[in-house]
Amino acid sequence: MKKLFLGTILVTLALAVPIPAMAQVNVNIEFPLPPPIAYPGPPDVIALPDSSDVYVAPNISVDLFFWNGWWWRPWEGRWYRSRYYDRGWAFYNKVPRFYFDVEPGWRAYYRDRNWNGRPWNYEWITNQRLQQNWQSWHANQYWERQRTWGVQGYQPRPQPQRQDLRNQRQRQYQQRPEVQRHQQELQQRQGQHHGQNPEERQHREESEHR
Repeated sequence: MKKLFLGTILVTLALAVPIPAMAQVNVNIEFPLPPPIAYPGPPDVIALPDSSDVYVAPNISVDLFFWNGWWWRPWEGRWYRSRYYDRGWAFYNKVPRFYFDVEPGWRAYYRDRNWNGRPWNYEWITNQRLQQNWQSWHANQYWERQRTWGVQGYQPRPQPQRQDLRNQRQRQYQQRPEVQRHQQELQQRQGQHHGQNPEERQHREESEHR
């Protein structure tokens, strides 16, 4: 009877306490964090035309974007994101999908208050207002439909043209020297984690699949 009771307890504990899942082997490659942004307070931003609710801080010398609830910044061919504009940066192992909608010459357009030949009366947005409203603005397509980003006589580009521009910007981005250096460094580090040379990696992969 006692053995039966103990067996029941063991079965109950086995069901109540889940067996740990098999550990997944993730290759964590660490990269240096970008230098902090020296700015007296949360920066004001503007909404970038022809983008999917991308906001940018023009008064900061480095490119600093806000999109989808995160702050984003490129540095040395890599991307980092954070919930805060001035700290908490973490490496993001891809190019955020908003970036190829960003006009590369946006700083000149901002300086001239002119967007592709049309007057651009951009609107300054405080950080507090941004945090309170970015989700509803996104849901309502506020900047595109209601405000046209402040561009007078704004006419949206046809979708095929927008896609062509995205592809062109992607190719140009991949040709940047700092981006190519990062890709080479990433491949080298991955090779060091997975083996000293391609032959060793191939031999190990073949052994694992036998």
